[in-house]
Amino acid sequence: MAIKIGNAPCSWGVEFPDDPRNPNWITVLDECRDAGYTGIELGPVGYMPEDPDVLGGALEERGLELIGGVVFRPFHDPDKWENVLDGAVRTAQALQAHGAKHMVLIDSISERRAKTAGRGAEAEQMEDSEWAAYVGRIRKIAQLGADDYGLTVSIHAHAAGFIDYEPELERLLDEVDEGILKICLDTGHHIYAGYDPVAFIKRHIDRVSYLHFKDIDATVKSDVISKRAGFLEACGQGIFCNLGEGEVDFPAVRKVLLDSGFEGWCTIEQDCDPTLDVSPLNDAILNRQYLETVGFN
Repeated sequence: MAIKIGNAPCSWGVEFPDDPRNPNWITVLDECRDAGYTGIELGPVGYMPEDPDVLGGALEERGLELIGGVVFRPFHDPDKWENVLDGAVRTAQALQAHGAKHMVLIDSISERRAKTAGRGAEAEQMEDSEWAAYVGRIRKIAQLGADDYGLTVSIHAHAAGFIDYEPELERLLDEVDEGILKICLDTGHHIYAGYDPVAFIKRHIDRVSYLHFKDIDATVKSDVISKRAGFLEACGQGIFCNLGEGEVDFPAVRKVLLDSGFEGWCTIEQDCDPTLDVSPLNDAILNRQYLETVGFN
């Protein structure tokens, strides 16, 4: 199996299943296929049909493979445990039903963290007891996905959550067994946090099971950090640009993956604000074409 490139509903602005601005799920599948992709992520559970026959038929008709799905829930909030568990179980069931492999865990945006995105030195840290309980919740969901559903579960550092900066990610990796928790490296979020994704991949290649490809507009990043803008403000200013137009060195990413013998899916996640003047289909085409020019085929 070579490196394969997929896309995800968030590239069409789909972040939450019930957002009235969401395009129809059929439109996303059609445009993903029309842009030349053969794989797509599930998106937030509940956005695509949870009836396996309905979604399975639609995927097959378009020659699309379901790659994986994201549990983007508030792992940081103990009062939202039922919400986290619901998202994890339903996502795992959907992935298992369609033979998808990757379940990605992301601590969703916290008000305590959103205002300091990109500025790690200023970010609020958990007390040790809060951290221990937080890691425990992540461990339970990782165990559930790996043991009960046979999935490859990975952690994804994300701006404005409590797993964002490298020290937090490294600490989590030390505390949760790699047999149940791998890494989904997001190139854009890693740079937004102030770190080098290529260097991180090199250090942890044996634990990297999956990647999200995202790029960061250097000018927007510099502006929002200098103005102390929060994560949502940065998104509104278009911090996530088309691949190849930002700071991520995708040729170097490709080289380190090939040198290590990595095989499998890398999925484009160009988070877009649906209120901006964007063309998801056009961007999906341009992103695929760019990756082809640097050797991802």
